[in-house]
Amino acid sequence: MAPAATTEEFPVSLDSHTLSSKQATVTASVLHGPLDLRLETRSLEQPSIGELQIQIKSTGICGSDVSYYKKFANGDLCACAPLSLGHESAGVVVGIGPQVNGFAIGDKVALEVGIPCGQCGICRKGRYNLCKKMKFRSSAKSVPHFQGTLQERINHPAIWCHKIPEHVSFDAAALLEPLSVAIHSVNRAAPTPGSTALVIGAGTVGLLVAAMARQSGCTFVTIMDIDAGRVNYAISNGFATHGYVVPKPLHSSASSSSIYISGTSTPASSDGVMTPLSSYSSISDRLDGAKAVAADVLAVARPDMLTLNEDEDDGVDVTFECTGKEACMQTSLYATKPGGKVIMVGMGTPIQTVPLSAAHLREVDILGIFRYANTYQTGIRLLAGKGPMKLPSLDNMVTHKFKGLGAAKKAFELAGRTVDDEGNLVLKVVIEA
Repeated sequence: MAPAATTEEFPVSLDSHTLSSKQATVTASVLHGPLDLRLETRSLEQPSIGELQIQIKSTGICGSDVSYYKKFANGDLCACAPLSLGHESAGVVVGIGPQVNGFAIGDKVALEVGIPCGQCGICRKGRYNLCKKMKFRSSAKSVPHFQGTLQERINHPAIWCHKIPEHVSFDAAALLEPLSVAIHSVNRAAPTPGSTALVIGAGTVGLLVAAMARQSGCTFVTIMDIDAGRVNYAISNGFATHGYVVPKPLHSSASSSSIYISGTSTPASSDGVMTPLSSYSSISDRLDGAKAVAADVLAVARPDMLTLNEDEDDGVDVTFECTGKEACMQTSLYATKPGGKVIMVGMGTPIQTVPLSAAHLREVDILGIFRYANTYQTGIRLLAGKGPMKLPSLDNMVTHKFKGLGAAKKAFELAGRTVDDEGNLVLKVVIEA
């Protein structure tokens, strides 16, 4: 595609800050502390060897971004310097550094924002997501912090910029990042055609995991969440075949874990009876609660399945736990059949009390997930797919859009909620250029 034709379609703002000068200035949204988000001007060099300069067009707000915004930390990672957030991004090539081939000014790209060393043993095995020297945009793990994508333009290694088809929107391309988590999760699970799956958590990642489980050939995919709006969205938009809604969880002050009681299958009412916390004062009681939830959620899809043989064990072949909550991990072990797999997708409570014997004695494999590797090209092909194998619309997952970096604070405030002021579902919030 000729650069002139492409730049006409996606005009770039170079004016006085042209790439012909050695240094330009860009506006960036920068977090200085909890809830302390500021607009700043930064210097930006020309792209160096192997780099592209990308004008950011769309950035989705992730749960980790919201955590940094609220606490200036994400789990055990505490920011020690100002940090630009954002890592679910897509944009347009506006500058090309030396020794870069295959790109033209105006190319639409999705950014893979984790940069491994490429030299260590784990990188050479292709599992670069586990590289100890990984730098990941908007994460405080590396010092100095690798700044995120909530900036007008950034320089990024060309090998981690993925060209996207013209008909794919920037918002959908930005969601290739959470889609990659889903692809990696299903790759690790390796379900066989006709398998059954349970997805716990109907956020962005949970929805995409459910969609990928269906893509992989899982016949019945049940999704479970405490939010009825999200479960209903999953069913009505084809992400899952069945849904289960549980009431708002109770939280244990000792472990910050969610305790689920009774629930209903969608689309019936999600009202439930809240049980006093004292009723779950012991580990045994909490595990009994998890068993009960597992039994209830398994019952949702059972009427649509063929009658089980008397000697066939109840449970799903694969459970994807996408919340990181202790109670959900307990439920996942009880909901998975002997010989099945539990995939730990969500990052949450670091130390949990779980019934390991339920996995050990039934040979339930527990597999961890950390980000993704070698997934973007698969994701791009899925976005370009047609017919019955086409993914549910990623554009429709974007429920709220904010224009410009100046609106970032409002975007973060909304992204931490499940409904907006009008009572509408909040699923994915993006900030567009």
